[in-house]
Amino acid sequence: MKLGELEKLLLHYLWQHECADVKKVYAYFEPKRGGSLNTYQSTLDRLYKKGLLARQKEGHAFVYRARVERHQLIGQLIKSVTTDFVGEDDGSSLIAAFSSMSQEFNVDQLNQLESLIELQKQKLNQKG
Repeated sequence: MKLGELEKLLLHYLWQHECADVKKVYAYFEPKRGGSLNTYQSTLDRLYKKGLLARQKEGHAFVYRARVERHQLIGQLIKSVTTDFVGEDDGSSLIAAFSSMSQEFNVDQLNQLESLIELQKQKLNQKG
C-alpha cells in the first residue's frame, strides 16, 4: 500500500482529532498548505476506499475517523514494502530486516519489544 503526502497528513490529523468532516479538515490545512476543498474531499475518499478511514453521514456531509491505529498501519506498510522485495512466504527476510532496524533501538525500546514478543508467544501457545 502506498500513501501520498496528503494522505499521510490527513491520517495524522485524524489520529489527533478523532473525527472531522471535509470542511473542518480543509479549514485546518488550507492556511498551511493550500489546496482546494475538492482535493481534500477526494483524498479522504481515497483513504476510505483503502480501508484506512471509516465514515458516517451526518446531515449532508460525511464525518471521517481513522479505522486503523497508527501502529497497525505502520505494520501494514512494513509488510507491503518487504513483500515488494521478497516473497510473501519469506519470513526470514522480514526478520533479518527488522533485526537490522533494531540496532537503532535503545534499551527501553528493546525491552518493550521483548515484552511484546513474549505476549505474542503466549497468545500463540494458547491457540495451539
